[in-house]
Amino acid sequence: MKTLIPVTIVTGFLGSGKTTLLRSLIERRQTRRLALLINEFGEVAIDGALIRETAGTQAHIQIVDFPYGLIAYGDDALFIPTMQAIAARRFDVDHVLIETSGLALPTAVMEMLQSAELADDFILDATLAIVDTPLLLSNQFDVDGTDDTLETVANSVAALFERQLEYADVVVLNKIDGLDDAALLLAETALRQRAPNIRFLELAYDAKLDIRLALGLRLHQPTKIEHAHSYTLLPSMPCPQAGVLDNQSRLNGHAHSGLSGHSHGLRTHQHFHEQDPGWLSFVLRCDAAQHEAAFKAAMLAVSIAEPVLRSKGFICLADAAGTLLVQGVRTRLQLHAATEPGARTRSELVFIGYHLKRQQVAAKLSELTGTLWQ
Repeated sequence: MKTLIPVTIVTGFLGSGKTTLLRSLIERRQTRRLALLINEFGEVAIDGALIRETAGTQAHIQIVDFPYGLIAYGDDALFIPTMQAIAARRFDVDHVLIETSGLALPTAVMEMLQSAELADDFILDATLAIVDTPLLLSNQFDVDGTDDTLETVANSVAALFERQLEYADVVVLNKIDGLDDAALLLAETALRQRAPNIRFLELAYDAKLDIRLALGLRLHQPTKIEHAHSYTLLPSMPCPQAGVLDNQSRLNGHAHSGLSGHSHGLRTHQHFHEQDPGWLSFVLRCDAAQHEAAFKAAMLAVSIAEPVLRSKGFICLADAAGTLLVQGVRTRLQLHAATEPGARTRSELVFIGYHLKRQQVAAKLSELTGTLWQ
């Protein structure tokens, strides 16, 4: 019997830090030969470019972009052929990492891994859900009933967030630098109230996760059933070089009392998340150079005025000052010096939101920066 290739699914809501965490895993991969499938909700592959920047010219890292829509969902004609091509090169791949869009559930990939086309070559290793901890603590995943529009957005966000947690084996509290133990305990309590069956809860300081807590967990046994798809969970978490641990507490990040396994039966028709047409993504571009302070103030104003939940991209600065990487989650914006190879000649931003209006965002950003965004 041939060895099945392990697959780790990395899920999490918009801006949770999935790509940054993946970059740190690549840096700590040791000798593992990795294949990465990167899915983004939008026409420009910002995350894929960042992953490639980290991978550099390493021959044992393969990266495939899945732009537009949701990976492994009904109209995705790329996923199965891509995975079959990886299986055909199985002696060059030790592990597959799949980053889903922030607007997807991992169940689509989970189901495909159990399909007749892939079940003989791949096995789900674990599903990791990455959580933006400050966003969680600020109650941004709660329903807000103060306004009809806000309530609609909050309901959609909360429902998707909770369902991502529901199908996770390991939930990772990310962006926790500067938080004290009381805040971490509060975050854990909030997560367990939303998803009581969370098996493992881990901490990622500086967006870094111990490689032993991410790859080679072997939390699932292969189960191939023609009409009812399910994964059988193992009772505890193994490390990469050993069998099931007698004591798994050393792998746990915070308080882990009362853990129990939970079923991963997909119940596809009830739990298969179809894309909500209210979620929209578009790209705005500008040929004029930007001034950092004015741009940052403009983005803050746009995020307050419009339902922008995620923004990312690159801006070209005036006076040949270089290029900045833009990462925004709601009104929280970070600008970093971009280290990607090649000089950019225009600024390019991806916006994601619920019932977001391109024309209004472009007009306001153009007005406040004094440059044309279109």
